[in-house]
Amino acid sequence: MMPAARLAAAIEVFASIERERQPAADALKAWGRAHRFAGSSDRAAIAGLVYDALRRRASSAYVMGAETPRAILLGMLKRERGLDVDAIAKLANGTRYAPETLSDSERQRLDAADITGAPAHIAGDYPEWLEKHFTRAFGEDRAEEGAALASRAPVDLRVNTLKADPDKVAELLGDLQPEPCPWSPWGLRIRLAADAKSPPIHAEPAFLKGMIELQDEGSQLAALFSAAKAGEQVVDLCAGAGGKTLVLAAMMQNKGQIFATDEDKRRLAPIHDRLKRSGARNVQVRTPQSIGDEIVDLVGRIDLVLIDAPCTGTGAWRRNPDSKWRMRPGAVEQRLKEQAEILDRAVPLLKIRGRIAYVTCSVLDEENRVQVRGFLARHPQFLPEPPVTIAAALGQRARAFTKAARLWGEGILMTPRTTDTDGFFVSLLRRLS
Repeated sequence: MMPAARLAAAIEVFASIERERQPAADALKAWGRAHRFAGSSDRAAIAGLVYDALRRRASSAYVMGAETPRAILLGMLKRERGLDVDAIAKLANGTRYAPETLSDSERQRLDAADITGAPAHIAGDYPEWLEKHFTRAFGEDRAEEGAALASRAPVDLRVNTLKADPDKVAELLGDLQPEPCPWSPWGLRIRLAADAKSPPIHAEPAFLKGMIELQDEGSQLAALFSAAKAGEQVVDLCAGAGGKTLVLAAMMQNKGQIFATDEDKRRLAPIHDRLKRSGARNVQVRTPQSIGDEIVDLVGRIDLVLIDAPCTGTGAWRRNPDSKWRMRPGAVEQRLKEQAEILDRAVPLLKIRGRIAYVTCSVLDEENRVQVRGFLARHPQFLPEPPVTIAAALGQRARAFTKAARLWGEGILMTPRTTDTDGFFVSLLRRLS
């Protein structure tokens, strides 16, 4: 397919997403089934255009003065891809399989492409109903924080120290030009051009041998900040597919015991193969039959409970740009209830001096600082560890990190704008009695 035809296809898919109110992945899959002639490179290019349009949906529509799929895709080419008017006109040229020729009005708007004076939710490309939440979290910086959450994420890898070291893996992946992540001692980063296809990491020998995992640097740091130590007894209470479980196993050097569980046993399905590939031998997967029954024997025995809490996922918008437009106001209240219940479930598991590592991939204050304050009010026997103490796990990088991240008494917030990671909040809560 020619680039112009790919753009036309992306407009078609975007229209389907809007019309059917379906996830982008489903719409792209349906388009692919209906257009068998399109090769894998074509489908990847179309997906890239669609996801970039979702990233900059609000600002692109503002620039073009219209909220149609065509307007949003054209505006995105200027806002996200940085194409000038002539380059966009070569794609929208009215020939066979291409979008219609640019109108004079479209040319003028693309040439100006000005969002000066736009409301914060437009400049930040987030839903207007989240304005009060972003204002509470970021104040005057909310537009800049939102815009950073709308940017494309790099490919971050975590080197599995049970099997390899970062230098060795960087050499093995030399053709992908990985570089060390800014903060994580195990992180490698592959930077991508705006229109680049993500590399097939799952096909790399280093991945197949369990030497690397795909994992955002912020997620790596969230696990690192739990301060898991060799020989400890640990519960990963919301283990899901096991991403952070694998980090804990490597941190603990396969010594001690990790009990990995999740309220939804379907989310645990991938963990078994991942554990086998990683070489982690100190993990027991506890599959629940009913909530809590799988860990009743662990009461009072645990040094650390990691809670990778269910949340709105606002911090992961760089990787899931369609989720922000499908999110509804009721989702916040539902997640707040779930988070409080899971935090309370962790309390009886802990020994005295044991700790809860509370983690969200959300930037919303309600899910982070406010949730921690509510927990401390219900459980006064806990105190939060000072953020500077938590960040000390980074060693020589700690000082620079504490200047970059947002530090509060309740914990640490990382964002794409401040730490160049996904948005993650981490709080370490220690039981004193």
